[in-house]
Order: sequence, then structure tokens, then C-alpha cells
Amino acid sequence: MSEELLLGEHQLGHRARLALDPALSRQTNEQAHAARTMWNLLHAWWQMMPKEKRTLGWADAAIRQAREDIDFLAVLPAQAAQAVLKTYFRAWKNCWEGRADAPNFKGRLRTVMSVDIPQGRDLNITRVHRRWGVANIPKVGRVRFRWTMDLPVGKRANAENRITGARLVKDVLGWHIAFRVQTLVRKPEPHTGPAVGIDVGITVPLALSDGTTYDHDEWLTAKEKAKLLRLEQRAAHRKTFRNPAERTSGRLRATYDQISGLRAKAKRRALDWQHRTTTVIARTYGTVVVEALTITNMVKSARGTIEAPGKNVAQKSGLNRSISGEAWGRTVTMLTYKTTRQGGTLVKVPAPNTSRRCSACGFITPGSREDQATFMCKNPDCGWSCNADHNASRNVLHLYRIGLVAIPAAGRAVVRRARRVKLTTAR
Repeated sequence: MSEELLLGEHQLGHRARLALDPALSRQTNEQAHAARTMWNLLHAWWQMMPKEKRTLGWADAAIRQAREDIDFLAVLPAQAAQAVLKTYFRAWKNCWEGRADAPNFKGRLRTVMSVDIPQGRDLNITRVHRRWGVANIPKVGRVRFRWTMDLPVGKRANAENRITGARLVKDVLGWHIAFRVQTLVRKPEPHTGPAVGIDVGITVPLALSDGTTYDHDEWLTAKEKAKLLRLEQRAAHRKTFRNPAERTSGRLRATYDQISGLRAKAKRRALDWQHRTTTVIARTYGTVVVEALTITNMVKSARGTIEAPGKNVAQKSGLNRSISGEAWGRTVTMLTYKTTRQGGTLVKVPAPNTSRRCSACGFITPGSREDQATFMCKNPDCGWSCNADHNASRNVLHLYRIGLVAIPAAGRAVVRRARRVKLTTAR
């Protein structure tokens, strides 16, 4: 087999922290606010224009005129403004294809501040130290960033291995730069590891069909939780003194920043655990089978309406927070690309009744789930007993083995078929 057939393009992202002084940080903030304003102007233009004039050409002429008429929009580089335009039209395309909601106005305090750098050649990256590199930010200047990954720059850059662009993003830790890297890598050999089913949960985050479980501690310590509660109470108290039309005070804003810092710390710990766990699973198993869960429906509020108020609203709110904290969708996303890198595959199967069906006899018998942790089959001819999460993961794997794979375009038909099939084969 030729070398060309063994190689393939690989797109990846690398995020590094920027070291900006107050002057550079202020300039970057101005560009981010200009990009957000450009988005809002585009959205207002879209709503005012007739359908036949909502084209890329008309929108390009509109933003060029806006950059001439509004002075502070000139701080945004022309290519970054074009990136805002393309992103806005892509957002509408995603909405029309059913992948996202319709784009809306971006608020000053509710929007992640970001600036796009579409062309990688504008960055002119140089490594100056084993821990630091320098990149050029248009209309800002040369800035330092933490060098934590070997990037294809200088003599190492070519048509196959290069940086195609970047994006500046601000969070509670400050400004970061996310590079878009294109590399030519060798295609992995098919993974020869076994297949495994995975059941996600709250008490046991990941339960595998071979009996392995992956657990984690709380994302925040007891001391950090107490501090977070104290800060949230302080913010709620200070908010009572602010009228709706008034700007947020400096003290309240500082409290919000502290709250955001603690929540960001919890998210970083969760990401670290997810990356480590999914890497081990992708390296160990050749086929990973998970449930096709609709998480957005699972975390809907139980509040109801005035005519039909909901029940157990507080309990459901706590469950929704726990589900959101585990971030099951992010775990599946990590497993998807990591199994592909290792030569394996990830498969989704229909989720209904995987936790209620016995994995030994294949029947659903009422009363088998007496508690949340134990599954004990009430079928007189079976009597199988095991951990409830282990039983569900065995069912997930069995659905894959009998060919019940959830296809996004025909997911409902697959689920209906899964309900009609009589699973009597012992595993």
C-alpha cells in the first residue's frame, strides 16, 4: 500500500493562554465588542430587509457601509468583520437544517467575547522560549502566549502541516488564543479491542458492560462549595439594591467574577476527568456503544403552567443540575473523536428500557428495579441480580450485537422496532 493511502488530513484545535498587559487587553476588548456589535447590526439588517435581498453580497455591502459610518467599528480588522458575516449566515443555515436555534441579538454581559483571525499567515508565530511563543494579532500587535504544544511554524510549516487560523476567546481566566491546526497524519490501523457498552448515570458516572466503573469526586471541595454558596447569597443580597435601569455596581460585578471563577474551576476539573477517562476507554476498546439520549428533553423543567402546575419541581430541578453537571453529551463527543483516532468506532443504540430490561432473560418484569442501585429480575424463570448500571450497560451492548443501531435520520423507526423485538437471547 502506498504512503499516500496511509496518510490523511487531520484538523485539530489548540488553546493557549495569552499574556496581555492592560493596554493590549483593552484593545482586544474593543475588538471583541466591535465584533459583537457587528453581529447585532447584521441581525437588525436581516430583520429589516426583504427575503430576496438577504444575500451575502447585500450583507457585505451593508457591513462595509457600517464600518465607514460608525467609528468604533474600525478597530475590528476587515477580515474579522468578514468572519462575523460568514458565521452569521452559517448560523441561519444551521437553523434551517434543524441543527440549532435561530440566531439572536448578543447581549453585552451574556455573550462570550471573541475575535476571529481567519488567515493563519497573519499570525506570524515565533517560538522565543521553551515556555513562550509570540503571535501577531491584527491591529493589536505582537503578544505572548504559553507554548504547551509543538505547532507547525517556521520551517516545519508546509501545505499539509500548517495553522489555518485562530480565534481569541475571553473567559474568567483572561484572554486565550485557539489555533486551528491542519496536519497530515497516518491513518490508524483498525482497533482489535473488544466491544463494550456504556451506561451513563449520576451515582455511577460511567458503568461498562464488563463490570468496570469510572467514578469521580465532587468537582468542588466542601470549603469551595461553602464559599460559592456564600458568594451567591451575597450577590442576591446586593442585587436587591439595584434598580432595573441601573448599571451593575463594581462590588456586585466583583462578586459575579468570583462566582464565575469557582464555576470555571469546577468545569476544568470535570474536563480533566473526562479527557483522562475517555482516553483510557478509546485505547482499550475497539467498539464503544452508548445510548442515543436526548439530553435537552431530560433536563426540561417540571414547573408546568398556571393552568397545569408541575409536581416535585424542586426535586426535578436538582436532578437537572446533576445531569448537566455530568455533561454526558460532552463525554460522548470526546469518545467519538478519540475512538476514531485509535482506529475504533462509536455506535449509538436506542435508549428506551435499557435500565428496565433484564440482561439475562431479556424480559421486562415489573418490580425488578426495587431501588436505584440494584436490579433483581422478578421473572420466576430467571432471578438474575446485579448492579443496575451494570445491567443497563449489558443491555446497551446487546442492542448493538443484534443490530439495533440508532440512525439519526430514522431514529424513531429504530426505537419502535426496538420495542417490538422480543429479546430472549441470554448474554
